[in-house]
Amino acid sequence: MKTSLMAFAVGVSLVASSAAGAAVTQDQAMALIKDKKMDCMNCHAIDKKVVGPSWKEVGVKYRGQAGAKAKLVEKVKKGGSGSWGKAPMNPHPTASDADLGALIDFILTLK
Repeated sequence: MKTSLMAFAVGVSLVASSAAGAAVTQDQAMALIKDKKMDCMNCHAIDKKVVGPSWKEVGVKYRGQAGAKAKLVEKVKKGGSGSWGKAPMNPHPTASDADLGALIDFILTLK
């Protein structure tokens, strides 16, 4: 029970920070992935290409583009291929927009 409450508190804090425009930290992003049992790190790493591009590469490509956050949330939810090579990204239709938005906020800060 204590672990569940802690994970919930981390998730609420992360989503609230993201909604308020505050920077999402790497620790918060990793806690969200772990708490929500997201599979991001099966194909991505922060600073190196795995199956898909590194999150740093994504951040550099999309940072400063109008509508980048919404575009990336949709892309993660729907999946697809072609933007970074032939390997497809699986769709993640059950991930919430708030959770994905928080992760994308973090990704867009990476240089």
